[in-house]
Amino acid sequence: MRRYRLLFCLLSFLLLFKSSGLCQSEGGLPRYLTEEEKVLLKSYRPAPGGAESQASPPPGLVRTMAEWEELQALLITWRSYWPILTEIVAAAQKECLVLIACPDSASLVSARNYLTTRGINVEQNVQFLVIPSNSVWVRDYGPNTAYVGEQDSMCIIDWVYNRPRPLDDALPAAIAQYLQVPFYSATQAPDDLVHTGGNFMSDGLGTGFSSKLILNENRLGNSFGVSAKTEADIDRIMREYHGLHRYIKMDVLPYDGIHHIDMHMKLLDEETLLVGQYPESISDGPQIEANLQYVLSHFKTYLGTPFKVVRIPMPPQNGLYPNQGGHYRTYTNAVFVNRTVIVPFYEERYDTTARRIWEEALPGYNIVGVNSNQMIAALGAIHCITKEIGAPEPLHILHQPLTCVVNNPSTVGYVVWASAHHRSGIDALNVCYATDPNGPWTCVPLPPYLPDDTIWTHRGLIPRQPDGTTVYYYLEALAKNGKHMVRPMPAPKGYWKFCVQGESVSVRPEPPAVSLLRIYPNPASAITVVPLSVERATFATVSVQNAIGQTVQTLFEGELPAGEQNLFLHADRLPAGAYWVTVRTPYQVLTHKLLVR
Repeated sequence: MRRYRLLFCLLSFLLLFKSSGLCQSEGGLPRYLTEEEKVLLKSYRPAPGGAESQASPPPGLVRTMAEWEELQALLITWRSYWPILTEIVAAAQKECLVLIACPDSASLVSARNYLTTRGINVEQNVQFLVIPSNSVWVRDYGPNTAYVGEQDSMCIIDWVYNRPRPLDDALPAAIAQYLQVPFYSATQAPDDLVHTGGNFMSDGLGTGFSSKLILNENRLGNSFGVSAKTEADIDRIMREYHGLHRYIKMDVLPYDGIHHIDMHMKLLDEETLLVGQYPESISDGPQIEANLQYVLSHFKTYLGTPFKVVRIPMPPQNGLYPNQGGHYRTYTNAVFVNRTVIVPFYEERYDTTARRIWEEALPGYNIVGVNSNQMIAALGAIHCITKEIGAPEPLHILHQPLTCVVNNPSTVGYVVWASAHHRSGIDALNVCYATDPNGPWTCVPLPPYLPDDTIWTHRGLIPRQPDGTTVYYYLEALAKNGKHMVRPMPAPKGYWKFCVQGESVSVRPEPPAVSLLRIYPNPASAITVVPLSVERATFATVSVQNAIGQTVQTLFEGELPAGEQNLFLHADRLPAGAYWVTVRTPYQVLTHKLLVR
């Protein structure tokens, strides 16, 4: 019965596709629903996951990849907008493998010839696959990379695509089979989740962002025939399949048409949001600002700090914005490809400013602009037609960049906290610094904070520098299997930096002292006491992290009063294993290991 239902859907779609006149030469299907598809949606029901899928969440701890992490491949579908795809291939093949999914063998030959005649060496980091599809918008229906357990075993996560495009919906399973990795499909009740990649971003550490489109499309009486879900139901699915412990949902925008957040915002790292900006009171500007203030007022980063915000203009088309009849032009709809970021461009007078903002926000990254005027009317740009495939064995580095520091008579150096994780273990973690961005660079080790080579927190010192110095630095890690990684990824061309000031410039109050005392019971299985001794009041975050650095419980966030006090965690809500209780203040990071049995 399932086979006949799928065949019916395919035939219905092909007939509508033919009658709509949306052929490849005209750009193919748009990102939004066509009028014909709205009719089809009334009877269309996506087929359940195939035999190769597991209709259950991944076992154990799950971590969804952030987009700026290491890629093994960038995936595109060869359906339309070939000049734009050609420029994407040219930029991406310098950084990783480019997987090109072609609808059939004839399209594969055509794609190879098209790229070759335009100067692309298709023998270098390009792989053609025959995988049927309906549209070019692989961001929305393509495979989602996640990692499972302390060994960071790669897997693919899939959802129900919110379009009646059955070939698109089936593509993630084919990619998982090609990569030979486990495939987990949230497509069967009660986990049959309607969702799209353009409406989802993750910090790689358990925080996700979407618009409330995800609530609307999964509610009671939805158009997709999936089971009705409350927000709590959706949060559970995203927690079990993606490891999210915070799922931030913002109001949909009035003029963006598809309500995907990639049209107006992007996470640049764990702490930084790139947000599109309209002139005051124009188009979606007021709602974007309201959503941003909601996020800033209610949420902090994984590191316990306020989100940093980088603004980038949303350019008009012929002087007109979306509410005035102009196309929804955006510079946030970009894709990370290791050390390169591919950004949609439109007109030089606006693109010049956008390039400067991107380059200032991400020093050392290669910013490649691709003219996207051909496709923006279909409500999509570069991010929409690309999909990241994460590295099979990532070497994950986490660090909160230093801000300006003040020298005083007792200053020996500047404390650097960082973490690194790899399935084989970490052999070395270093901080490399210079007083000139062109070098020379000096590297010093960051030893584990606790005498345990499985601990993921490391600390060390950049030696004291003269007042008025700007210090540039990056991190490098070496795994026990020999894998090497730096962060920022373009280092040493890319770097973080901080200024060194004298006491006469800024007087910093004496750092408040917090002591994290012995946690008991440890090992734990129920209510567990986390004792603190606070010498003077200070702002702090006290949280529990799992073995891959995700926050699984936040015990306290705010101002810690002076004195002795106890916090409590519920160990019975955690799977058995090793955890770390972390206290972060503006001047300290304290970590104790906790075993849950």
